Amino acid sequence: MEVILKTKLTKLLNIKYPILQGAMAWVSEANLAAAVSNAGGAGIIGTGGRDVSWIKEQIDIARTLTDKPFGVNVILQDKDKDEKIDLICHEKVSFVTMGAGNPVPYIEKLKLAGIKAIPVVPNTKLAKRVEDNGADALIIEGMEAGGHIGTLTSLALMTQVIPEIKIPVIAAGGFVEGRGLAAALVMGASGIQSGTRFYASKECVAHINAKNAIVEAGEMGTEITGYLVNHSIRSLKNKMTDRYIELEKENAPYEQLHDLRGGKSKSAPVEGDVEWGLVQAGQSLSVIKSIKSCEEIINDMIREAEEAIQKLGTVLLD
Repeated sequence: MEVILKTKLTKLLNIKYPILQGAMAWVSEANLAAAVSNAGGAGIIGTGGRDVSWIKEQIDIARTLTDKPFGVNVILQDKDKDEKIDLICHEKVSFVTMGAGNPVPYIEKLKLAGIKAIPVVPNTKLAKRVEDNGADALIIEGMEAGGHIGTLTSLALMTQVIPEIKIPVIAAGGFVEGRGLAAALVMGASGIQSGTRFYASKECVAHINAKNAIVEAGEMGTEITGYLVNHSIRSLKNKMTDRYIELEKENAPYEQLHDLRGGKSKSAPVEGDVEWGLVQAGQSLSVIKSIKSCEEIINDMIREAEEAIQKLGTVLLD
């Protein structure tokens, strides 16, 4: 039995496979996004911490590397978010993902520019709201993800959000291989978003120390910092996370915690400091055993998903 993984998402974005590459600060740039798109998924340029000129440069570079659809992610807490949205509308990329803020004011503007609007939402209430306001698809991201996280798991979000929504739903948080993709499709999702697996890819420009740290981490290799101050970030365990949690338990002032973690999202992927920097990675680590090309990663995911779907009947008793 041949399994053809065509979904509402592949149709919407005109891509071969229902796989998005997550936007990761200081990691997701043109080279990675283009490699994922060339491999049949949809790459995304992450703009967190970047200025408008950098974004324009990366869009231009990506267009020299691929003729396939790719997207841009905008952090809606950024002070220059409106300027970034204006640039993206002028550049007319295929789609935009938006998180960490209210996406509703930007949906119509993106759509008028011919750009697919795909907000990241943390619950059913906001999912319904963005759907009602014209979103083309949406991403639900569970707390298994790397980086800034919410409080609901991927399974809980899929269970509760997907039945209430008609537009394509993309599941994120802990998805690194094909069985997860198959599970998300069975749950009714139209595809997955994966960040950490593409972090540990050959085309990713992040420092080799950070990529190796992901490969070497085990299933208990991540930690959440900032949970007590409602600013949770999941990253690999290291000296910084250990010290941060010690300070949290000592009820250290917020300023001290902020100073310890501030700027660390850049120092690991750019400078290679994996002891005191943040390697923002999700929980599904033990199956990431080597640094592979994006094409190998996606081909593996599709093969594993097809095998999982084919085997589904064998686990059911007559």
